[in-house]
Amino acid sequence: MASTDGAPRRDEQLQRRLARGEETALGELYDQLAPMVHGLAGRILADQTAATQLTREIFAHVWEHPESFDPSCGSLRSWLGALTHRHAVDRLRARRAEETGFAGPDEEDEIRTVATAARVQYVVAALPQPLRETIAESYYDGRTYRETARRLGISEQAAKQRMRLGLALLSTELEQERERQRGPVPTADEPWGWHRTAGAGSTDGPRVEEDGQRTEGGGT
Repeated sequence: MASTDGAPRRDEQLQRRLARGEETALGELYDQLAPMVHGLAGRILADQTAATQLTREIFAHVWEHPESFDPSCGSLRSWLGALTHRHAVDRLRARRAEETGFAGPDEEDEIRTVATAARVQYVVAALPQPLRETIAESYYDGRTYRETARRLGISEQAAKQRMRLGLALLSTELEQERERQRGPVPTADEPWGWHRTAGAGSTDGPRVEEDGQRTEGGGT
């Protein structure tokens, strides 16, 4: 993905800091990736309130279970994206079923379409700017390589190379996310595998406030 060679090491260091209970580590991660997580959840759920709630729960999960991230399987960003995608889709499916009484084939097709488009946008947003803008011009806007090259002020060959590399990185990242989503299925009693839940209505355990900080104890 759009990371430097030092990114995996930084992810590991951040994970160790989280495991030690360093609130500043959670704040750094929240500042860096909460907009992406919230954006992905919002595109899938089409509900900003629900997206905000899910974002807080995602980061609460990271705070309580930093060991669930495996650096050997990809970046923190990729892991958070897969986690957010999976739970947002589950909530969208449950909401559609509640609204219609059941989730039929048409609803499932629509959910898959929405979720796939959101995941692609999430991954594209993490690409280096030259690749991201080339994909936006060529792939999303439907321009030819010549038109894209002219608009970006680069050669046609450079536009082709950027497009190929961008799509290759996109394909790799999406495959990694699909592999993550094939992981263990959480139980109905503990849908997150948490010992304590965080968010609205929680009365014990740490909570993640909107600024990404941990607060001990419960209550409101």
